[in-house]
Amino acid sequence: MADVTHSTPDGIRDDVATPKIRERKDGAAVPLSDLDRTILDLMQGQFPLDVHPYARVAEKAGCTEEELLATIRRLLKDRIIRQVTPIYDTRALGYGSMLVAAKVDPEHTWRPAKIINSHPGVSHNYLRNHDFNMWFTLAVEEDSKLGLQGTLDVLQELTGAESIRQLPTLKLFKIRMDLEMSGDTDSLSQQGVAEDPVELEKVPYDDLDRAVIRETQGDLPVVPEPYAEAAVRLGMTQQQLLDHLAGMKDRGILRRVAAILYHRRAGFSANGMGVWKVPDDQIAEIGPRMAAFRGISHCYQRPTYEDWPYSVFTMAHGRSKEECDAVLDTIAEKTGITERATLYSSTEFKKVRLLYFTDDFKNWEREYAGV
Repeated sequence: MADVTHSTPDGIRDDVATPKIRERKDGAAVPLSDLDRTILDLMQGQFPLDVHPYARVAEKAGCTEEELLATIRRLLKDRIIRQVTPIYDTRALGYGSMLVAAKVDPEHTWRPAKIINSHPGVSHNYLRNHDFNMWFTLAVEEDSKLGLQGTLDVLQELTGAESIRQLPTLKLFKIRMDLEMSGDTDSLSQQGVAEDPVELEKVPYDDLDRAVIRETQGDLPVVPEPYAEAAVRLGMTQQQLLDHLAGMKDRGILRRVAAILYHRRAGFSANGMGVWKVPDDQIAEIGPRMAAFRGISHCYQRPTYEDWPYSVFTMAHGRSKEECDAVLDTIAEKTGITERATLYSSTEFKKVRLLYFTDDFKNWEREYAGV
């Protein structure tokens, strides 16, 4: 049955039917040339810290810098590239964060989604095909008066959520959102080299680090020297800024600079969250193996509950539900772990990059909790 929506008196849309899995054959995909795909592959993973980074990418793509800049501007305009941006590490900066699963009224999901989306620390919020139907990521500042628990208490009260499950990361095996534009289902189902789990502790940083983050977070300009204006605002040369960013990368504060894509318009119209019941004594060995599959962008160990026995989470992205299923089925075959649930998203309520060291967090706590 198709989704049906209506407007409430205050103008907030409410779902009144069971949502469909968010997947269509080719979805809203925009036709891409071979050069487009090559550039998208490079921009997701090989954007260098360089005074002329686009020129370096152009060399790898086999085109001129002018052609590359024009292509990226077109892909931004066509909403295939969401943004080119530095990606900073939330945990390294001392922010508390977790994945949250909530049970909200399945017939009226937009109202609680709007409330959850209002929090500046919510970067992702999806409706998924499960009794726990609203899944969002939440981050709070280190000096938050509410903290994670207090913030969740406020959100549960405001949304009327029947139940909330806190799913913090216990072990990070992989976080790398690269959509392989030139690959096929077989390549996405291939297993690479398993890497060691990533540490998630805060690292030391200072006022200069904060200033650099404030001036560089958000959209990076699509111009030959994208760091020039930020360097001027910081009173630094471009090379000094780039050297500082390289140091932040070495310390784990900066993960990378990359293009973030609109998945569906780039052709990846489905995402399946495969959650696995892995015996406790096998998690350390199985987690890295699951993370190594090329079709998996995120892989974590998370806590279990009496009504939630799944300890390892893997996020698969594909051009169809069938492609996601193929990746997850291959993982089951290769690891011998067969007890899993696959949760597909039906609605994307929010997807943004977090902005750090702003007044938005304190303003939200003041407005919604009076602290």
